[in-house]
Amino acid sequence: MAKRATPGLNTSAMSDISFLLLAFFLMVSSINTDMGIARRLPPPLPPDFQPPEVRERNIFQVKINRNDRILFNKEVGDISLLKERAKEFFSNPLDRPDLPEKNPTQIEFIGVYPVTKGVISLQNDRGTSYDMYFRVQNELTAAINELRDELAREKFHKAYNDLDEARREAIGKAIPVAISEAEPANKGGGK
Repeated sequence: MAKRATPGLNTSAMSDISFLLLAFFLMVSSINTDMGIARRLPPPLPPDFQPPEVRERNIFQVKINRNDRILFNKEVGDISLLKERAKEFFSNPLDRPDLPEKNPTQIEFIGVYPVTKGVISLQNDRGTSYDMYFRVQNELTAAINELRDELAREKFHKAYNDLDEARREAIGKAIPVAISEAEPANKGGGK
């Protein structure tokens, strides 16, 4: 008696279904891998625009060299101190003469508020690592966000992120993002 051959299964339809399911999941899934710095670039300036002169006391210089070492106003600093130094610079709570001037400004919902004239000047070397560059950006952004949150809690008894758009805009006018990035330096040495 001869053995009968086992009939094979036609799996071509199954591979089509698997492919369609894979395509479906790729289309409906969101893969969030965006990383970056959430900043809006300012609008272009008119060609005849003359930038105002900024006094030295109104500038907080942060420089990062190719070895990822940081200088705050020509003094060696540490990344762990940057946020607090930036907050102190922007707020100038004791009205020190070596920290930025303030301009009393009428702001809707807040009233007259002493808006800082301070600007953080950030410059990095072409050899600076991306990791250090983003860490510095994060610390500077955190300083501004904390100052905004403190003011929002003081004036509106809410966190900055819980405010409506108009009140957030008012807080933004009181504590502006004042970070100026210079063209990266191309120095051969580095300390």
